[in-house]
Amino acid sequence: MSVASAFGFGSDKKVRYAFVGLGDITQEAMLPGVAHTGNSTIAAFVSSDPEKLRALCDKYDVDGGYSYDQFDALLASGTIDAIYVATPNWRHAEFVIPALEAGIHVLVEKPLEISLEKSLEILAAEKASAAKLMVAYRLHFEPATLDTIARIQKGELGQTIAFTSTFAQMLDPKNHRAKNGVLAGPLFDMGPYPINAARYCFDSEPTEVVSAVATRHPEAGFGDLDDTVAVTLRFPGERLAQFTVSYFANTIDGFFVVGTKGSIQMNPAFMFGMGLEQHVVIGDERRHVPHKATDQFGGELRYFSDCILNDRAPEPDGEEGFADVRVIAGILKCLETGQPQKLEPFRRHRQIDPDTQKETLGLKKPPELVGASNPARGKE
Repeated sequence: MSVASAFGFGSDKKVRYAFVGLGDITQEAMLPGVAHTGNSTIAAFVSSDPEKLRALCDKYDVDGGYSYDQFDALLASGTIDAIYVATPNWRHAEFVIPALEAGIHVLVEKPLEISLEKSLEILAAEKASAAKLMVAYRLHFEPATLDTIARIQKGELGQTIAFTSTFAQMLDPKNHRAKNGVLAGPLFDMGPYPINAARYCFDSEPTEVVSAVATRHPEAGFGDLDDTVAVTLRFPGERLAQFTVSYFANTIDGFFVVGTKGSIQMNPAFMFGMGLEQHVVIGDERRHVPHKATDQFGGELRYFSDCILNDRAPEPDGEEGFADVRVIAGILKCLETGQPQKLEPFRRHRQIDPDTQKETLGLKKPPELVGASNPARGKE
């Protein structure tokens, strides 16, 4: 019996989701995308904030409101098929593992977890479960990103040699990301984007953290937090990837990937709510390729629900999440010791498919947030 049949799904059925963690990313981006999907519905909310819980249940006409302490009751309720987890990074395994053990599908925000040990526990639960696990790499379904990957796979850039990225935002010191040290800092929060991009641009896994440097700017107002981190990674074939992430610089998100025959600049490259853009150079030919804004969150949710309904394995699975945590762990060790860190050999068993993973849903205006705020300075 297929997973779809086991859950009683037919062609007109929708996957019933519980949303665990009701911060800005859930409210601003994911919840508005649910109605876009056509195959997903909101069945429950889980939060540690009872006022926020009541307000969002009323707003979305949802009967199922649960505290974190009631999560086991939710899993046993029979009212949900899947969960979306957007809790703080260090609370992912806490919800992901019990859900998988209960046969509930899981879409979890990146990073997968904060350590290799926790990530491996999740992978073990994924392997033992009939339920599916997907890590929320929304850009794996975004047209500009997939076009870049397709060009590289077709050899348009020749042999890719170098990758460089900067991803920065002016974080509000009052935001929770500024109050939980490295675990919510720019390395865990923003680092997965350039790390993941370097990995898909090179279609391989880094072998060494060559260098990692972190700095603090007292005027940022963050206290005990490294607000800017710069990293160099070595990939097979003597290829290098460099990136900088920062909570104390003017907003920018872009990367260059450079090969022996050409290059592509993505700018913007990582954000949502806007169209991403490519600047493509092949030999002496230069092209600017803008792409329409898409609902990246609704797109990834529709893809995951389609995988559930049709019993297909999602591409950005637990192993993809582990691949980035593996690199972050090496960066942390490099920051701690001041020495380069060799990474244990690792091979990814899946590849992004640009032809089948595009989800070009139109963009909707974000709603007013309840008990949450935009992380940027001066924005509510």
